[in-house]
This record gives sequence, structure tokens and C-alpha cells, in this order.
Amino acid sequence: MLTRRQMLASAAVLAARPLAAETPGLRNLGGAPAGFPMHNRGARESGKPFDFVEYCHSLGFGVAETRFTPADPGAMGQLRHRLETWQMRAVMDIPLPRAAADVDAFDTAVKAAKDAGIYSLHTAMTQRRYEQFDTLEAFRKDFERCQNTILLAEPVLSKHRMRLGIENHKGWRSAEQAAWLKRVSSEWVGVHFDFGNNIALCEEPSQTLSNLLPYVVACHIKDMAVEPYEDGFLLSEVPLGEGILDLKAMVAAIRKKDANTPFDLEMITRDPLKIPVFTAKYWATFDDTFSPLPGRDLARVLGLIRKNKPKSPLPRTTGMSAEAQLKLEDENVSKSIAWARQNLAL
Repeated sequence: MLTRRQMLASAAVLAARPLAAETPGLRNLGGAPAGFPMHNRGARESGKPFDFVEYCHSLGFGVAETRFTPADPGAMGQLRHRLETWQMRAVMDIPLPRAAADVDAFDTAVKAAKDAGIYSLHTAMTQRRYEQFDTLEAFRKDFERCQNTILLAEPVLSKHRMRLGIENHKGWRSAEQAAWLKRVSSEWVGVHFDFGNNIALCEEPSQTLSNLLPYVVACHIKDMAVEPYEDGFLLSEVPLGEGILDLKAMVAAIRKKDANTPFDLEMITRDPLKIPVFTAKYWATFDDTFSPLPGRDLARVLGLIRKNKPKSPLPRTTGMSAEAQLKLEDENVSKSIAWARQNLAL
């Protein structure tokens, strides 16, 4: 539980943020809520709402990823007013229909998002594959669930002319996600492209982008650092420009496809993720015919790790006070914004 002093410190940090009017705006750069866990946690524990759209505006962002609030019928109109006033765009997380009985509620939500001027919708339909499943059959069933959900959702998206970006969220390798989207064959269903997630599935970032680029709707931009450990390798978000990704080339490729693509910053300040590629469980859901992971891809990623030692120790938050975690989060975000301003022209 955060103390009152810690809550005041969090509020002071928020108040100290430069207003968008005071610095040149970043029209295509935004914020993703997952990149600000300490601010979100502080708000939850204080019992006060954290206005993430306003916070993104205060950082000079031109985009914010936000969540649908069906309990408040006036919220969408207020959101549209603020987006228009601040000349911002929004990407919205929205519940997808799990069964036919959910389609009407989904239709209502998509219409509300359309009326609010939302740029696109976002969904992350999976957890980390190598942690979530113990068998190939369990993975197959979940993949079928995801595909059935999109079959229910697509006619509604088409009706309202609203695009949905399905995040590559460590659930599918990029080739199988691309093959699925090719089968769906809808201009309203694409990818919310995460720059770093598929490293966890033994993909080089350029490989992931090449497979998913035709379907990109919006992005979670981040940089990644890697480091070996006894069961595989560690994967960690680091400030933009401090990791192994060729961010300039990746951003240029995406903007060549669509210069208006939003890039939501997802600099998650946390302990490194363990990617246990040397364990049996990691490989349980891969199959040479249904879902292959070639040995050459593993070799390439292990080579990437061997050749790219972290420039500084990977960020860790375990054992840190809430105030120290908040400070580190703000430092990492500030470094990322400064690097983006200087190098990405967003």
C-alpha cells in the first residue's frame, strides 16, 4: 500500500509534467497504459482515477491508448471533446464478443467508440504462450477461441468501419498470426504491432515486422535488451535507443506504409522477463506442422543475445520502494521521449 507521502509524490510528478502547449507536440507518439504501471498502481491504491488521456496530453503526446467505460454514458462524448480540443487521437481497448450473445453489446461499444472519434481499437487476446499452456492441444483450443471471436467481431467492425488491431502479445509467432489475418481477409482486422514481444518466441525483430507489416494498424513502440540466464534468456524493456532494436528502420518501414500510424510508448519498468528456451515446457506448444519453431530461429536469437550485451544493467524493481519505482518509471519514459524527439520525427 502506498503511503500518503508517496501518493503526494506521485501527484507532484504528474503536476510537474510539461504541458503540450509548452513544447512541440509529438503527433504520432502516444502512451500505452501498460507502460505506466506505477502511475496506474498509485491511482488505484489512492482510490482516485488516473486520467491517462490527460496525462498523455501533459507529456506532449498526440495519441493515447485508453479503455472503454460502458458504465458512464457521457464519458465517450467527453472523451471526443477533449481529443478534439487537444488535437489528439485515441486507440481504445474494448471487450470482444466471446459468444453470439455478446455481439449486441460489442456493436453498442463499437458504435460508441466510432462516435467518440476513436482512431482504432486494440486487443491483446493471449497471455505469454510458454507460461499459459502445457500442451499443444491447449494452445490449439485457445487459438480456435481467438479465431472464433474475430469471426463474431468482424461484421460489426465492418458495419461501423472501425479498425481493430490484434496485438502480437507473445501468443503466436508472426507467421501464424499473418496467415490467420490473411484468412480473415478484412481491412477492418489487423495488427497492433508490438516492437519487442516476439523476441520471446525466438524471432528477430526484423522477421516479425516483415511478416506483420501488411496488417499494421497501430503500434506499441519500445526498445529491448537481452541477457542470458541459466534456463534461457532475459528480456527487458529499456529506454528507446538503449536496446537492440533498429528503431529508426522499423519506424521508417511502418510510416512508409502509413505516415499517420500511431506509436504508443510502452516502456514497462519492471523486472526482466524470463524466456526459458532451455526447458521442456517452453517447447510444449510448438509442433513442426501446426506451429513450427525452426532450430535456425532459435540459433539466430541466441546469437543476437550473445552479440548484444546490455549497455547497462537491466532495469529491476523488486525490493525498490514505491517512490523509487515511480522515479525510475518517469526517468525511463523521459529518456524515451527525448530520444524519440531527436531521432524519430513523430
